[in-house]
Amino acid sequence: MNYKKLAKKWNDHSALEPDVREELTELVQDEKALEDAFYTTLAFGTGGMRGIIGPGPNRMNTYTVRKAARGLASFIAKRGEGAKARGVVIAFDSRHKSAKFAHEAALTLGAQGIKAYVFHDLRPTPELSFAVRHLQAEAGIVITASHNPPEYNGFKVYGSDGGQFPPALADELVDCVNEIEDELGIAVGDENQLKASKLYEIISADVDDAYNEELKSILLQKELIKEAGDQLKMVFTPLHGTANIPVRRVLEDVGFSQVTVVKEQELPDPNFSTVSSPNPEEHAAFKEAIRYGEAEGADMLLATDPDADRVGLAVKNDTGDYIVLTGNQTGALMLDYLLSIKEAEGTLPNNGIVLKTIVTSEIGRAIAERYQLTSLDTLTGFKFIGEKIGEYERTGDYQFLFGYEESYGYLIGDFVRDKDAVQACLFAAELALHYKQKGLTVYEALQQVFEKYGFYKEGLESLTLKGKEGVEKIAGIMTSLRENPPESMAGLSINKIEDYERGLSLSPENQKTTPIDLPSSNVLKYFLEQDAWFCVRPSGTEPKVKFYFGVKGESLEESEQKLQQLKDAVMAYIHQYTA
Repeated sequence: MNYKKLAKKWNDHSALEPDVREELTELVQDEKALEDAFYTTLAFGTGGMRGIIGPGPNRMNTYTVRKAARGLASFIAKRGEGAKARGVVIAFDSRHKSAKFAHEAALTLGAQGIKAYVFHDLRPTPELSFAVRHLQAEAGIVITASHNPPEYNGFKVYGSDGGQFPPALADELVDCVNEIEDELGIAVGDENQLKASKLYEIISADVDDAYNEELKSILLQKELIKEAGDQLKMVFTPLHGTANIPVRRVLEDVGFSQVTVVKEQELPDPNFSTVSSPNPEEHAAFKEAIRYGEAEGADMLLATDPDADRVGLAVKNDTGDYIVLTGNQTGALMLDYLLSIKEAEGTLPNNGIVLKTIVTSEIGRAIAERYQLTSLDTLTGFKFIGEKIGEYERTGDYQFLFGYEESYGYLIGDFVRDKDAVQACLFAAELALHYKQKGLTVYEALQQVFEKYGFYKEGLESLTLKGKEGVEKIAGIMTSLRENPPESMAGLSINKIEDYERGLSLSPENQKTTPIDLPSSNVLKYFLEQDAWFCVRPSGTEPKVKFYFGVKGESLEESEQKLQQLKDAVMAYIHQYTA
């Protein structure tokens, strides 16, 4: 069916919501926009779906949400009546239509006889992960587009272990969703009837309380916080998202009393009016927090993204100016602190393991090796870290200690199976207090980590290529890199190429290949001389391709120079495919 006929079908649908019909009327005035909204269906991938809010099968709206929920219902029904009774936990963030989409998902599940537990108000994604486990549900849904621009929303699915589905189950779920051809004809239940039959249940405050108690379990030096927690000054901004209440609650409960919240960014705002992007990875998001920090003389600034699974830290450097740490730097600080304290206390397990992704800094591996621990790389995406935690929980082969990724995601306590910014805020506060008691700033502690393990430096570049044409260009980049790989970059020979889609590691020198024991993913990683590397990965949720870089130098200045040279060389090479 061509897109114009499909758009007419939507317009002719008698029960089309008035606001969707109004948007569709406006959309038909723009031929290119109409095509983009109707030429395909919004991809439901291994983690769910994410897209611009609007009419059409390639947009986030009531009907595409119902389709996703109906597919999940089919997936659960295959697992029997017990799975249907265990039900699905549903959470949502502060974005446009998030509450409505959560409600529509519950009504769709209820029509299929599947119980839905629904948070009455916005909650962080990690609390959804916790709640699935706590309520022993079969699955979870969170309506969020994480840190995407305001016009986006999304639908993420979690399994009974509180983690996003591993590849095999994700593929099965995708098939269930894709089997549904007509998103306009999906049945939904009556809210009152579903509530009367206990198929639609509002979650009580007991889950919030249980999550808060588990958060406290990650602390290593509770007595230190009780005695000196009021000496650490922090500024916190939830960037208009879901972290405001849970972060402030747990910090206050354990003894961190000097927490100033950025008032302009405290309350939920689906437009994220005070920032160009609600993403703590982008330093501009800290502008208001820095203003507060300078006024308060704060030791540390914390910013969480809208669904509170990522957190960024800003600390004073050696000239007294606030700088935003990278995700790799924060992860290195947390990991070294965690392992050093456990070693000092004699609680470091012999079979401990550190998990990180293939695009995360190699300093994590160096830190783990210093403490004679195992480290393991997973594919990009915290679901793979969560999957490994579950595997080791079952086998007993390893004891999980820490998991992180370069994109500001961290996990200390495995009562959550996704990255958790609420945990990370609390742990960062303890870390900062520990070093303050030793007369060190967090920045000075970071320099000590570099001096101990080497001056690792990483970077990220993204190419955004929107629409149908952009999708084709991204595919072309990956095909060209696979079929005609470069032999060197920035004057450094490429020693190894890992192709995670083909599951092979290639040595260009002798053309020898060895298998990679990871799930298939459309990612390429190039290892160069002098501990340098770069990685190319199309985003699974946004119209962009990402380029990750890593180097190691003898000093901060040397590593910065090496990083810039590598970035420049790679992006110049890629330009031939986008010009």
